[in-house]
Amino acid sequence: MSQQIVGYIERTANAGETFDALALAAYNEETMATYIIKANPDLSDVVTFEGGELVRIPILEAIETPETLPPWRRS
Repeated sequence: MSQQIVGYIERTANAGETFDALALAAYNEETMATYIIKANPDLSDVVTFEGGELVRIPILEAIETPETLPPWRRS
């Protein structure tokens, strides 16, 4: 399913955290780190946070598109 950003929360990163760890905590899925990286272009080159950085975490909502609907619900 596609994702739509419906808002943001701000979180202070802890020392040693990574975008993957933030995504796992926020979405229970490490591969969603790309959403967090895109929301924080000024931090996109960070591999491991030093601690204290303010990170915007997108709030995502699943949206249905014709490609994600089951065949019987497509028009």
